[in-house]
Amino acid sequence: MTRTPPSGDPDSSPPHDRDTTRSFLLGKPRFRQWRMLLGTAAAVLLVGSAGGAVVVWSQYQSIVADLPTVDGLRSYQPPVMSRLYASDDQLVAELADERRVFVPSNAIPDRVKSAFIAAEDQKFWTHKGVDPAAIIRAGLTDLTRGRGRRPIGASTITQQVARVMLLGSNAVSFKRKAKEAFLAMRIEQVLPKEKILEIYLNEIYLGNGAYGIGAAAQTYFNKPLDQLDNAEVAFLAALPKSPTNYNPARFPDAARGRRNWVLERMADIGAITQAEARMAEAEPLVSISYSRPGPAPGSEWFAEEVRRELLEKYGQDVTMQGGLDVHTSLDLPLQRAAQTILQQGLMAYDRQHRGWHGPVTHLNTPVPLTQDEWVRALRTVSAPAGMLDQWRLAIVLDGNKGQVGWLEGSVVRRNVEQGGEPHTGQIQPKDMAWVRRARPLRTGDIVMVEPQSGQSGVALMQIPVVEGAIVTMNARTGRVLALVGGWSFQASQFDRATQALRQPGSSFKPFVYLQAMEQGISPSQEFDDSPVSYGTWHPNNYEKDFWGPTSLHDALRESRNLVTIRLAAHLGMNTVADTAIKLGLVDSMPHVLPAALGAVETTVLKEAGAYAALAAGGRRITPTLIDDVQDRDGHVIWRPASGLSLVAASSLPAGGAGAANGVDAIHPDAPQANAGGAGSGQPSPQPSVVVLTPQDLPALRDDRPVAASEQSAFQITTMLQDVIRRGTGVRAGEGIDTPIAGKTGTSQNFNDAWFAGYTPELVTVVWVGFDTPQSLGRNETGGAIAGPLWNKVMKAALKDQPKLDFAAPDGVTLVSYDTGRGVAIDAFKDGQLPGVSANLLSNVDAQELSAADTGAENMPDSESDMAASVNGSAPSGAAAASPAEGNSAPPPAPSGGDIGMGGLY
Repeated sequence: MTRTPPSGDPDSSPPHDRDTTRSFLLGKPRFRQWRMLLGTAAAVLLVGSAGGAVVVWSQYQSIVADLPTVDGLRSYQPPVMSRLYASDDQLVAELADERRVFVPSNAIPDRVKSAFIAAEDQKFWTHKGVDPAAIIRAGLTDLTRGRGRRPIGASTITQQVARVMLLGSNAVSFKRKAKEAFLAMRIEQVLPKEKILEIYLNEIYLGNGAYGIGAAAQTYFNKPLDQLDNAEVAFLAALPKSPTNYNPARFPDAARGRRNWVLERMADIGAITQAEARMAEAEPLVSISYSRPGPAPGSEWFAEEVRRELLEKYGQDVTMQGGLDVHTSLDLPLQRAAQTILQQGLMAYDRQHRGWHGPVTHLNTPVPLTQDEWVRALRTVSAPAGMLDQWRLAIVLDGNKGQVGWLEGSVVRRNVEQGGEPHTGQIQPKDMAWVRRARPLRTGDIVMVEPQSGQSGVALMQIPVVEGAIVTMNARTGRVLALVGGWSFQASQFDRATQALRQPGSSFKPFVYLQAMEQGISPSQEFDDSPVSYGTWHPNNYEKDFWGPTSLHDALRESRNLVTIRLAAHLGMNTVADTAIKLGLVDSMPHVLPAALGAVETTVLKEAGAYAALAAGGRRITPTLIDDVQDRDGHVIWRPASGLSLVAASSLPAGGAGAANGVDAIHPDAPQANAGGAGSGQPSPQPSVVVLTPQDLPALRDDRPVAASEQSAFQITTMLQDVIRRGTGVRAGEGIDTPIAGKTGTSQNFNDAWFAGYTPELVTVVWVGFDTPQSLGRNETGGAIAGPLWNKVMKAALKDQPKLDFAAPDGVTLVSYDTGRGVAIDAFKDGQLPGVSANLLSNVDAQELSAADTGAENMPDSESDMAASVNGSAPSGAAAASPAEGNSAPPPAPSGGDIGMGGLY
């Protein structure tokens, strides 16, 4: 019987089945191994991809989380420098943290755009913010350049805008580049290409302090953009890569090579032809000696005062980056003339009174010197601060003969003279004689000289120690036309016209007399000119003589101290102080009699405003340097509140009250109060404009504060005209045939010399003194020192101007009469009789004033060294010769007695 094998036994299977089964069982472990390997690889890949995705996503989130918004670029307003203009619209100065001239896209020439696109981003018009091909190309290049070198860039123009405008970082990192790329793509979605290019061309830094193509065109070629040729625009487009390395002054070959490379790229993109490229490449690239433009020569004092006002009104950011156009009242030719006149006057005083100061320095050099030796030695010497542009540093080659060598045409950089052709010459004989009185010159001395035109000789120069200030302004409106604050702005930026508080001396007296006119006192009223003492204070006249009863006209003309003191005592110093404050001469003042002689403190600018009030009929005149301020869009955002406006004639009171005749420079839309004041950092709102219809008759309305009546102001003007005709101001009026009025001022101990005077249209005030108060010298009065300078400034200001007379207002009558000391012309109000002196009953007896009323407790024991004249008194009523009438002979030496704090003459 046959046995059947159990099912599943391999031996029971047919032979071919057994082979198949055996083969399958032998191959199974290998299949499982591959399957596990593939599964593991797939799992790793999946996990890795997921992990990488998570990392990439987290990095992306990290990058985009703090990306700045690009919406602000829609209203792009770059920091733009502010500009100051003179009254004739000549550019005076630029105020900038970054020197930039904004140029809108429609004003940028196509060749300029093409040059920068060719150099920086040839696919600008087609890409979406980034250029992948450029990135790959830059990456491959960086791999072949080796380590330790800065990677080359592949940034598009849009990416550069993102970096400059939104990131503000040049750090070399993947994260920064990624941010840059993401922002660039966002910018492309928000802004059109033209706007992106406009931002780029106005923001890019192009070296030498120039930001943007507008400023760069001025800096390198002194041209507007539309006048640049192909070679010039290609050079500008060469600069973004490295403004320092392609500076034409330092690296001319590299700059020329980069420029030519840009020209080739411009030809490649079809912006220019190959022939044009070859022609432009052949042009020389002139090395430019660049210096950042500063204030126009001579305008530094004025421009700095305007800058201070803008900073106070708008703050640092708006002033320096707000693109303000500031139109000023500056008369640039007059400003330069005033500065030259002051410098000449200070030099003349210094030479006469201070003598030779000595050389700038001395070089121990072998003798004799060859030309190469002294040229090298001279170029190592620093120019002293305050040295004028027309002077030259010179080395003394022969001290006995006065032979010197200097470099003509040299340029002072970092206070060291560079360049220039060697010249030699002789110091003028008169200068050699002047020097020998102090110390002879030695070979090797470094001195300052001024070459004389058409001569081989040179004048020996030195920087004076004495200082001065001048202000000229429109007497009707207060517009300051010229402001000089000292010898040299480069040597000292302290402005002596606006910042120095000095005693005005006798130039204060007209305001005491103005208060007398206001109280109805006549110009012919007499006050006693005789000795008076207040405790330990013994005031006296400058001449140390006494005239007895003296009219106010004569007392003001000859600056008689004792009459002024008695007049102030009669008026009351409180009323005198009120007048000075109303006119803006002082902010406050003590109620003591020496103040009536000028023992107060004021500035040259404030005194100019006070004297302008006399010319303007008693209205307070506020000096202004700025006519208007415009924002970057040309809108007027501020004008000074002048108080003058055009209105319809029908709106004025009957008779036209409030209107002032002959007033110029009217701002009809000037606001009475300005919002957005000092420190607000925001421009004031634009003032409203008064529009007159054709049916309205225009009239001028004057709302300025009234400090004194027109009649009183005119009476003082008439008296001050005689000060110049035959009083203490004779030297100030020499050669001027226009009606003028003025007053000298000399403070205690001859520390300050003043002259203040005016015509119907112009007022000028001159001050001379030392920064640290000290005597200018015995008998050095305002009439002698400041008067001649005032004369020259006014001649320059009045040149080609019409001759105007002071117009008498209603209510006064001009009368010629005998004052007892000659015939005078005065203005008398209705009811006043010429030549008549009333018996005034004073509320305050000057003889009974206490020391508290006079300030005597503050006076020194003796001031006898302050005056020069005869000792003793003249008989009452006897005539005494005025120094103005006898200028040829100096007064005799003093012999005792006190003058008194305040004005002398």
